Amino acid sequence: MNIAEKGTELDFLEIAQSLANEFAKTAVQRDKQGGTAKVERDLLRKSGLLSLNVPKHLGGHGENWETIFRITRELAKVDGSLAHLFGYHFLCLASVHLYGSKQQKERLYRETAEHDWFWGNAFNPRDQGLVVKQEGNSLRLNGKKSFCSGATDSDRLLISAKSPEHDQPVIAVIPTKRSGIVVGGDWDSFGQRQTDSGTVMFHDVLLEEEEVLNSYEQHQDGFFPTLRTHIAQTILVNVLLGVTEGAFEEAKTYTRSISRPWLTSGVEQANLDPYTIRHYGDFFVQIKASEALAQNAVVALQEAWDNEWALTEQERGECGIMIATAKASVAKTALEVTSRMFEVMGARATSAQYGLDRFWRNVRTHTLHDPIEYKIRDLGNWALNGQVPEITPYS
Repeated sequence: MNIAEKGTELDFLEIAQSLANEFAKTAVQRDKQGGTAKVERDLLRKSGLLSLNVPKHLGGHGENWETIFRITRELAKVDGSLAHLFGYHFLCLASVHLYGSKQQKERLYRETAEHDWFWGNAFNPRDQGLVVKQEGNSLRLNGKKSFCSGATDSDRLLISAKSPEHDQPVIAVIPTKRSGIVVGGDWDSFGQRQTDSGTVMFHDVLLEEEEVLNSYEQHQDGFFPTLRTHIAQTILVNVLLGVTEGAFEEAKTYTRSISRPWLTSGVEQANLDPYTIRHYGDFFVQIKASEALAQNAVVALQEAWDNEWALTEQERGECGIMIATAKASVAKTALEVTSRMFEVMGARATSAQYGLDRFWRNVRTHTLHDPIEYKIRDLGNWALNGQVPEITPYS
């Protein structure tokens, strides 16, 4: 399918569904292998979907966040890792819009569309292990970053580095293959096994002045750059929800075609067992509630994004409340559905040949990176005291 001939959200979703069907063929095998999904990443490059948020006049498709998140969910139904990489590609690219100058944004948007670049990150704000120093007339990067999702096989890296001269981190975009950069390939989590979220080492890496993103001189007090955490959270909401929806579909197929009724159930087919039906009804309610909250979060984020530098602290905070509400609901639903689904499938469903445990492993891995208890604390403070969350790297 030629994306150049397409131009609507439904067209892009059709392309995503075609890719998801292809990814599904090897999902179980690749989950066991871990490592880099090179073939699948190249298919994403060739699809043209990596330019969705690039403005049309710069060679992209000018799509909004709703389209990006719908596609993220579609991919997550069959492969949580690739959905994560897809979403984070746009998080990194959008960071240029948030932190960079107009000239930097236009150049990097245009080059991404022209070359089908896949972006990775070495941005982890909690990791202070990467330092930038002035050496003569040049800047040099030394140290390491952890949880660098998508760094392997990426074309550009979004980085954040500590500077001895400044309180604010130095944020920049550099070629992944620049001399001195070593992508570790050491990601060994039991879930999200093909996100390449390991370590990146920097050994005396050159950083050009024009690669540093710095729009703060004009907008010292703006809240627009702080939307990056909201974007990241909304990506994860949609990854978790998509994985849950994929697990639900797999469980239904298995229950109807493979599961055996319990010997005292009094029914001849497992899908007619009233207890099994009751479980599925419960799953359905939880998923539909989470879907609605996720959609509310997407709408809130798009409105905040459209406000750009006019965004107020209160508007930013209320957007965060909508996203945190969705995150709390989706995370709980994801963990419950991907675990309890085995109760309606039976013991044989635990066989390694089906790989059905990957859904739970993926959501369990994601939900540990951002404890839901702190989201619920923020929501309680909003509900009781009308106080929006404090601006932090994770709120």
